[in-house]
Amino acid sequence: MVQPAVLLSRRAVLRAAGVLAVGAATGASVSCSSEPSPRVRLAAGEIGGFFWEFGGLLADAAAGAGAADIVPLTTEGSVDNLDALQSGRAELAMTLADAAYDHPGQDLTAVGCVYENYFQIAVRADSGIESVADLRGRSVSIGAPGSGATLVSRRVLDAAGLPDAVREVQMSMNAAADALYAGDVDAVMWAGGLPTPAFADPPVPVRLLDLGGVVAGLRSEFGTAYEAVPVPAGVYGEHPEVTTVGIPNLLLVRPDVPDEMVASLVSVLLDRSSALVPRQAIGSQFLDARSLVMTGAIPLHPGAEAEYRRRHG
Repeated sequence: MVQPAVLLSRRAVLRAAGVLAVGAATGASVSCSSEPSPRVRLAAGEIGGFFWEFGGLLADAAAGAGAADIVPLTTEGSVDNLDALQSGRAELAMTLADAAYDHPGQDLTAVGCVYENYFQIAVRADSGIESVADLRGRSVSIGAPGSGATLVSRRVLDAAGLPDAVREVQMSMNAAADALYAGDVDAVMWAGGLPTPAFADPPVPVRLLDLGGVVAGLRSEFGTAYEAVPVPAGVYGEHPEVTTVGIPNLLLVRPDVPDEMVASLVSVLLDRSSALVPRQAIGSQFLDARSLVMTGAIPLHPGAEAEYRRRHG
């Protein structure tokens, strides 16, 4: 199996190792200082996940541009990241768009819509599970507590006519992958890139379930945060092309972070986009000037909006 650690740059690993020291510092927002690289904390996600990999690349690119010293923080996922942002434990946060739209007490602003995540359901190839309907009565990992995957998992099950019809287990993505391989769970639901490292080199054959039949229901009830996206054949071993659920990823920032610093992050996204492509990124992707501003119900930070207007009118 591909080890998640190989996806991280040495600089990102060293930053992550310094999280405890950063966490002991004040939770106040970044001040307007003359220092070329102010330090900010990015609520990222689980090591080996899409958010974490993108966070490491962003940290490297921002450091190279002198824009910021970004410290990625390990978290449980989108909901945990939103809580970290609003409590002051982080100045930046990665999140799935649907989790941001639903987060209570919203006071959120965005740097941009950076990528699209893929909601995926994996089963063992020898399981006999051919469709979402076949999950009835099965043991299914729906994501870790505090993850955006849990929110989407329950919505997908409802859209498939399976509310309260599976035995839910809440596990981290890596632990759930191991449990699937061992036969301790029947299916794993998660949101991530393609291929997600925990599933990229499985010790037993796995395949993805097609979710094309649930997308219309999700869009009807919850809006355009969800769309049908294709997963090419053979991403996880031998399997045909399937349709799954695409969800935009947002890079959020606390409203009290200075405009100048947020503008510098926008410049990193625009000028260094080629350095910000995670390995687990194939298929439909974002990170261009037009899609970066498509943050839906979450407004752009004033510093981000001003920089996009300055650069592209």
